[in-house]
Amino acid sequence: MTRVLIVEDLSETRRWLAEIVTTAFPGCEIHEAASMRAAIGQVAARDFDVALIDLGLPDGSGLDVLRNLRLLRPEAICVVTTVIGDDASIVGALSAGAQGYLLKEQPQDLLTRQLRQVAEGIPALSPSVARRIMEHFRRTGPAAPDDDLTAREREVLGLTGRGLRNGEVAAQLAIAETTVAGHIKSIYRKLGISSRAEASWHAVRLGLSDDLTGNRR
Repeated sequence: MTRVLIVEDLSETRRWLAEIVTTAFPGCEIHEAASMRAAIGQVAARDFDVALIDLGLPDGSGLDVLRNLRLLRPEAICVVTTVIGDDASIVGALSAGAQGYLLKEQPQDLLTRQLRQVAEGIPALSPSVARRIMEHFRRTGPAAPDDDLTAREREVLGLTGRGLRNGEVAAQLAIAETTVAGHIKSIYRKLGISSRAEASWHAVRLGLSDDLTGNRR
């Protein structure tokens, strides 16, 4: 059973998100938190498979909840669900380890589809957010020279950018899964990133994977 945490201070929005989650993950177990403090308490008390996190909470930032999840429940898939779409918030959330960034203004069916995809390893990014990330990379340039990556690291980055899990990358390249994990750690260090969502967009920027900016269904 998929266990989902919804962190959202508005009760009506929590109900709406719960409907989306129930459709995306039939039979899931839903837990809710209306504040940063309550969410951190839930994270300390139990494991979660998926967490939907609002950034603007009455007693603090959803980024603190995200950081706690990455520390205590590193296997949980963390997706920011918010109305805030500025560059600083997007890059800050992805740098903190979010695997997705979804704007609540999107249609319900699109949000449902993107949550299903994130469980398969595909970053859940609103189309407008994906465009802003691409624009951010174009403005700022690469975090490190492209030739810092070895040929094997570029292969791993490209496959990761297409949504493959470590085991699938290992099978495709005929190497050990632990070797893949080592390459990913090196890639993250060289590019100055900390999440698969960021890795996917670097893969797109470097021409190593198919474009993931919103046309995958």
